[in-house]
Amino acid sequence: MRFSTISSLALTSIMGVSALALPPMTKRQAMDIDPVILQYALTLEHLENVFYKEALSKWDQQAFIDAGFTADFYDQLKYVAHDEEGHVLYLEAGLTAAGAMPVQACTYKFPMTDPKSFVALASVIEGVGVSAYLGAAADITEKAYLTAAGAILVTESIHQAAERNAIGEIPMANVFGTPMGMNAVYTIASGFIVSCPSTNMALPVMAYPSLTLIGGQPTSIVASVTLEPKTMPTGTFFATWVSGLDIVPVDVTVANGVVTAPVPSQAMGQSYVFLTSDNSGNVTDSNVLAGPTIVEVTPSSPTFNITIQ
Repeated sequence: MRFSTISSLALTSIMGVSALALPPMTKRQAMDIDPVILQYALTLEHLENVFYKEALSKWDQQAFIDAGFTADFYDQLKYVAHDEEGHVLYLEAGLTAAGAMPVQACTYKFPMTDPKSFVALASVIEGVGVSAYLGAAADITEKAYLTAAGAILVTESIHQAAERNAIGEIPMANVFGTPMGMNAVYTIASGFIVSCPSTNMALPVMAYPSLTLIGGQPTSIVASVTLEPKTMPTGTFFATWVSGLDIVPVDVTVANGVVTAPVPSQAMGQSYVFLTSDNSGNVTDSNVLAGPTIVEVTPSSPTFNITIQ
């Protein structure tokens, strides 16, 4: 089985609650990265918004119960859909007030055939969203924008935790969240995008060459994974794992058109694997050859010191 690399007006009248207003954009800010990051965030939020609405329009509460989920979890999903719509409206309002034209939703194709496949995919997409906001945080220059992004990140992480728990994965598998760069996140998101309106702002992002995980998930740190790049790199290259705040390059073996890489002990929970041209422990546009692909790694049993003093 193959798993491909597969998110300043108050909104009181719309949401029923008051919202943190994005600050007006100054002339200086109009030239920096902040508006681009907001459009990038809106692009991802559109994807999530359509994703949940499509699923909840296909399958009712009974379908989720028949699939082994609880009625309470189905109700939680309705709150998640409400949240994602709220994120879209909030970012659209902020960009409009700042004098920018918000990007519109694209046409998407999601590989989900039933409630189980939907929830499994939802947990992954929410994890990518968390990684996107966390990765963009270092580039945001306006503190109020950073606060807004952090507020959305918190909600996305709650979504991910609920969905991971529902499918039997440990929500708090990693001590840290995993930051990911814009190009890495776009590589994953682009796998769901069929087409976008021609009027949408062209974002300064690119997709890396694809990398496919072959085999089932989750895996563990005593195992290896098999990867298939769209084009096999030449010369020496490495598999670089990104999990939490750890970036760990490992040696690979190549045979029969696939790449085998061990799972490092630092990988826990939703992790990302790239093929890189070096083992520097960095993931940059210049050294990424393919990826990322997503690998779920079951963490070892937790250990901690119970001594209070």
